[in-house]
Amino acid sequence: MPKWRPSFSQPLDRVEERFAYYFNSERDFAILENGTCVPTDNGLSEGEASRAAIQTLSMIYNYHPDMKPSDMDDGNMLVSYNHPAFNVVLSDVAKSHWPEIEARHQDGLATDEVLITPLGQNVFDDFGKKALLGRCYMFMDAQRPMVVRIKRRAV
Repeated sequence: MPKWRPSFSQPLDRVEERFAYYFNSERDFAILENGTCVPTDNGLSEGEASRAAIQTLSMIYNYHPDMKPSDMDDGNMLVSYNHPAFNVVLSDVAKSHWPEIEARHQDGLATDEVLITPLGQNVFDDFGKKALLGRCYMFMDAQRPMVVRIKRRAV
């Protein structure tokens, strides 16, 4: 578990809107308290969708939280994991909190974790630092999962 718990959050309305855009509003998804988005089967009840999202996060958290960050066409980042869950990192939010990200990104690593980057072991460029921010939000949601809303696909 990383030590870093970012002191700032991202606006969930914007995270929801961006995530829906990335997936063409074709999937239902759950949004957790810290912005983690988990696609669910379309049409599940609120309770079923919440349980499915929490189960997915548990599989990531209790396995190994491999992450794959991707730059998106709008300048934001989407961090995905080995099971279908995602964190949007809004570029303007990251920019406005860059001093904290710069100072704390190494605390975004789990104890004894080694990530190999093109720069070396646990050496991160700005892209990697933003990815660690997104992953911190996922860890926070996985530790204390609280679904705050279910977004339904566009029909």
